[in-house]
Amino acid sequence: MSQIVPFNDLLRQNNALKDELTDTSARVVASGWYVLGTENQRFEQEFSAYCGSDHTIGLANGSDALELGLRALGVTSGSVVVTVANAGGYATTAIRSIGAIPLYIDVTPDRFLLDQSKLGALLDSHPVSAVVATHLFGRMCEMAQLMAICTSRSIPVIEDCAQAHGAVMAGRKAGTFGDLGCFSFYPTKNLGALGDGGAIVTSNSDISERVRSLRQYGWKNKYQIMMRGGRNSRLDEMQAAFLRVKLRYLDEWNIRRREIATRYKLLLDNSKVTVPVHECESYVAHLFVVRCVDREALRERLRAAGIGNDIHYPIPDHHQPGWRDLPGSDLSLPITEQLSKEILSLPCYPELRDDEIDAVIRAVNGW
Repeated sequence: MSQIVPFNDLLRQNNALKDELTDTSARVVASGWYVLGTENQRFEQEFSAYCGSDHTIGLANGSDALELGLRALGVTSGSVVVTVANAGGYATTAIRSIGAIPLYIDVTPDRFLLDQSKLGALLDSHPVSAVVATHLFGRMCEMAQLMAICTSRSIPVIEDCAQAHGAVMAGRKAGTFGDLGCFSFYPTKNLGALGDGGAIVTSNSDISERVRSLRQYGWKNKYQIMMRGGRNSRLDEMQAAFLRVKLRYLDEWNIRRREIATRYKLLLDNSKVTVPVHECESYVAHLFVVRCVDREALRERLRAAGIGNDIHYPIPDHHQPGWRDLPGSDLSLPITEQLSKEILSLPCYPELRDDEIDAVIRAVNGW
């Protein structure tokens, strides 16, 4: 059957901003400056102001943000980094790119986030160099408790905010609790470019300086390499300009995402489907992820009804075929492993219409 409700539709958002985006692109083309220019500088300033951080460093993508963030904190080959295994492999890719070793911690069954009740014992039993706290599906880790656990042991924290743009906890935005926060601006994100993009936010001037060097070959001055591990990872002027336009709408879009999630939470009514816990500002509904033991049967029902859906994510990091023979892949993570068999993402994006939401609810409830 043809798709009645797409899982996502990027054209809806971009068409609504067509005039602004067209004018913006023309301005960048006419400027004659396309890398690390005025648009990038202004986006960095505006995103810092939005997040409440002192520094933003624009990068080529979110994966580079994770890797360069780790390098800026002194993580090197052989270092051990704590992270989760249920978030698509992005942190693991960054860790392994350095030659470091991921030490996986299981997640909670209701919020799908790092199980902080197990974190202290894990840190005390291993020589850990950093912790990556992943704010998954738009839901934030409990950062006050997590920071207390890590700070008391002098272990730096990276917040992976790729799915949590604009999320707020205790009056502070995601990315401002840890030593640094990493963002992706992939087109499907809550704040998405029209291509790849990423950033690191921090209020530590030394970290900011190291990341700025690492994003451009490790230079201190032009052509003078002073830091190892550098690369070409720069947010280009066009994407920075587009992000400046979209940043003005981010809070409005997040409100709509929460409205959609609330509607699902209140109206989905099927004993075979478990909906996620309800939260407020700390949840920006990047994805609406339910649990279902007979997931494939539900997916077939949704496909028959023309409802788009997806799985985020079907294979835990420690079960990825390409990593199975590497250190850190032999752990048992029962909750992570069970979730990978049950989770299912339903359509949830600001441009989703009420009648489309109702169609999703009817399809799930009628299964």
